[in-house]
This record gives sequence, structure tokens and C-alpha cells, in this order.
Amino acid sequence: MTRTQFRHLAGHLLTPLLMCLGMAFAYLGAFHQPTPNHLELAVVGDSPQAMVLAQTMKDRGGAGLDVVTVPDKAAAIDKLHERELIGAYIPDATRPELLVATAGSDTTAMAAELAFRQVSDHQGVPLVVTDVTAKADGDPSGQGLFFLLVALSVGAYGSVAVIGAAGATLRMRVRAAVGVVTALVVSLIGVVVAAGVFDVIDHGYAAVFGFAWLYTSGIILIGIGLHTFLKRWTTLALITLFVMLNFTTSGGVYGPQLQNGFFGALHSFWNGAGFVEGLRNLLYFDGGAGYGARLLGLFGWLAVGVALVLIAGRHEARVAPRPVAPAAVEEEIGESVAV
Repeated sequence: MTRTQFRHLAGHLLTPLLMCLGMAFAYLGAFHQPTPNHLELAVVGDSPQAMVLAQTMKDRGGAGLDVVTVPDKAAAIDKLHERELIGAYIPDATRPELLVATAGSDTTAMAAELAFRQVSDHQGVPLVVTDVTAKADGDPSGQGLFFLLVALSVGAYGSVAVIGAAGATLRMRVRAAVGVVTALVVSLIGVVVAAGVFDVIDHGYAAVFGFAWLYTSGIILIGIGLHTFLKRWTTLALITLFVMLNFTTSGGVYGPQLQNGFFGALHSFWNGAGFVEGLRNLLYFDGGAGYGARLLGLFGWLAVGVALVLIAGRHEARVAPRPVAPAAVEEEIGESVAV
């Protein structure tokens, strides 16, 4: 092997090595030790005993628990439907009950159950857990939307490498149009499989498809715009944005109440969280609980993609791109690694 060949090989190996490093930090940093972080809980009742229990749990939990009291069961259910609470505990000497909304996050609901089960175990009585939400028959864990997000994301960022490399000689507006159509096809595939094959979605099909198309269009347009400047490094950039920082902050595995401040903060505006939480609000919480804000956030990511495409198009108009060798196209497409 000559020195030139070695440098060429090492340069291409750098991409998967950086992916490995980034994945390790992102996934382990987000998931290795889920710990309550302002977990919103409530004790039902306005008696002195209920207030003492809430204050005791808050004192013992510190920053991990935010425990309040609500006057009655109906108020607790309303707050769960508005996603203002993770769990609400109804004290009883023989049959204490915990109300949860597992459609919002099954793992976060389990954290609430763990916190209040310690109370019922101390009393020596069993804890009754009641879920106030209903999910699709094919999605008992409520994580199906997250796995749909994974499929859509891989289809979207994987398409960017093909459009950017194989279509490098096409005008930017043509590549952008191809990208939007590709996003439509990726979305159609994902939604048909999720709904028609696995019954993860049992209503609101048009809205789910619209969310998927909006989400994937944003990724593809951002990727097409970045490709003008980053070339073969585009895949690494997209995996960083839409896998490492995206899957970990979407709320699909753990909600922000079980993550540190960094990942919790990204959850408030990242596009994967907008997709997952927006559809959860639409499908399981009657379109409330911040649905409009999540939809607006996805339009914001799409706007970023449109802006990048316009900037890249103007750049290419000033500096005409050189023809891309077929071998270079194959190398770049081959570096589009799925996860």
C-alpha cells in the first residue's frame, strides 16, 4: 500500500470512527443512568395527611421530584390529560391508587409507579395502577411512534447522500424538488408499514402522514443545503443532528423528566421530539398539551432547510460545481451508514 492509498483509506475510516465516538457519547450520555429530574407528581386530596405526604416526598426527592397536591381525582385526570403530571397518587388505607398516562411515556410512568410504590409498600398494601389513556392495539408500550421516527430518519438522511452525490450536476431547485418528493415517498412507506402492517397507528392517518412528510422534508432539505458545503462529511453532520442528538432527545425511550438538563433542554425544540410528542398529543391527548407548538417547531426546521437550500443555490450559481467522478459518487453514497 502506498502512502497516498493509506491516507485515502484513513480519511474514509475517519467518518465511521467519529460516528462511533459520537454514538457512544450521545446514547450512553442520554440513556445509561435514567434519574428523575423534576418528575411532576401529585397527591390527590386536600387533607393534612395528603399535604404532609406530598411535602415529605418532595423533601426526600429533592430536585428529582416536583410533588404537589390536587383536590380530587377528576382534577388529577385533567392534569394528566394536559400532560402537566406524570402520576397522581390517591391515598387509601386499603387500596391506594396511582393514575398515570402511559401514552405520554411508558418509562416515565414506571418511574412514577416506583416512587409511589414505596409509599404503599410502607403501608403494607398493594398499589393499584390505572392508565387514563388508550393506545393502539399494536403499540402497548407507546413507543411505536419512536420507532417510526427511526425509520423515517434513516430513510431521509440516507436519501440525502444519493441526491447530493448522484445529483450533483442538477440545479439546486431540481434537487430540492426531488428531495421533497423523496420525503413524500419515505413518509408513505413509514406510515403504511406502521399503520397497515403493525397497527401502531389506528386513527388520524392523514395527520400522521402530514407530520411525517413535514419532518422528513426538513431533514432532506437541510441535508441538500449542507451538502453543497460539506460534501462527503454531510452524512456525519446529519447523523449528528438527526440521530445522535435526535433519537436521544425525542422522548421515545426516556422523557426529559428522566434525563439530564442538556438532553432535556434539546427535547423542548428538537425536530424528533416535535414529531413524537406532537403525534402523541394529537393521537392520545385530543390535540392538546402543546400540539400546536410542536407543529410550529417542525415548520421551523423546514424553514431552516429552505433557507439552507436557497443559500447553497446562490453559492453554486457563483461557483459552478465541477463534475463529480462516478467513483467519488459511489464512495460518498457508501458512507451513508444506517443505525
